[in-house]
Amino acid sequence: MDHTKYALELAQKARRASRKVASLNTAEKNRALVAMAGELKKSSTEIESANRKDLRAGEKAGLSAALLDRLRVTPDRLRGMAAGLREVANLEDPVGRVIDRRVRPNGLVITRVRDPIGVIGIIYESRPNVTVDAAGLCLKAGNAVILRGGKEAIHSNLALAGILRRAMEDTALPVDALQIVNVVDRAVVGELLKLDQYLDLIIPRGGESLIRAVVENSTIPVIKHYKGICHIYVAASADPEMALKIVDNAKTQRPGVCNAVETLLVDRKIADSFLPDLRARLVGKGVELRGCDQTRAVLSEIKRAVESDWYEEYLDLILSVKVVEGVVEAVDHINNYGSHHSDAIITEDEEEAEFFTRRVDSAAVYVNASTRFTDGGQFGLGAEIGISTDKLHARGPMGLEELTTYKYVVRGEGQIRE
Repeated sequence: MDHTKYALELAQKARRASRKVASLNTAEKNRALVAMAGELKKSSTEIESANRKDLRAGEKAGLSAALLDRLRVTPDRLRGMAAGLREVANLEDPVGRVIDRRVRPNGLVITRVRDPIGVIGIIYESRPNVTVDAAGLCLKAGNAVILRGGKEAIHSNLALAGILRRAMEDTALPVDALQIVNVVDRAVVGELLKLDQYLDLIIPRGGESLIRAVVENSTIPVIKHYKGICHIYVAASADPEMALKIVDNAKTQRPGVCNAVETLLVDRKIADSFLPDLRARLVGKGVELRGCDQTRAVLSEIKRAVESDWYEEYLDLILSVKVVEGVVEAVDHINNYGSHHSDAIITEDEEEAEFFTRRVDSAAVYVNASTRFTDGGQFGLGAEIGISTDKLHARGPMGLEELTTYKYVVRGEGQIRE
């Protein structure tokens, strides 16, 4: 295959289609999204058959249970994909929204208006639902999208994208507004990353090595979704039952996702009482605890945490635990070792909570709640494109608004500059 030619054809088709998508009104886009949701529902057998091929290949390749869980398309998850498209259809359209308006002394009326970005390339791993979520959000925001999923989900992604494109054929949305790379060769990605005359933005979702490779090789602006090294700090004033419930949920509900907690920080004042209860609650659920020396002074049987553990995104039933001297040390640890994703404090002290939320440099900061809520749907944004750990343009869950830019519209009555 000529990778350069193939990538160029995808990009040119998407660029042409993007102009048409940008001109559609809200009702036209919404009708297309509802049609796509309906086609998914009708095609469940086709999707599940494709997904089984990927699961069998994943098992043969030795993927972990957590990664297989990310890959699996269940009937509930398929219904969730369809529901996500309908929810996006019901959300307010950001395109054309006036952000601000000012009238200059010379009478010029200057408005700043939300506008589609253009063509967005999304490079992702493992989870087939990203194919549907990304397509729905990008199209509703008036963009064309080029999707490149991981090789482990190739059959699922091709089936899902094919079904969505099939649904688009009888709508105002041009079919070429949704492109999917149908080969697993990474050389195609390398070619796409050079096509800055056709693509306006790249969004990588996956492991750190993938994201770094994209950043280092792209001539197109990139919004990064780096790993989720999420923390929970249990303060001395915390309600212990609340803390146990939150830590349990954040670690065990879905350990293979980016907003699962990876490091627990416990105030020294409560370590002797809290840590045995933590062990009793989590070890029975298969969680491996790794602790600092102070943690192991209480839980002597657990594995010693080494320096690399504090930087680790386990994506598994493993939790590193560190005893700290109060909120200042907890915040310092999070800012030094974290990935600026999602971090939480469990406390009954409002002054301590305020200190934590102001000082922790992360996209989402929680007080007395699980980090598992960092999600576009949970935040009321509809489906999400991912969790940005960047600070420019978008931060945290990326929904419709984050998939637009803006332009200035200036209205006058014959004014000229003197």
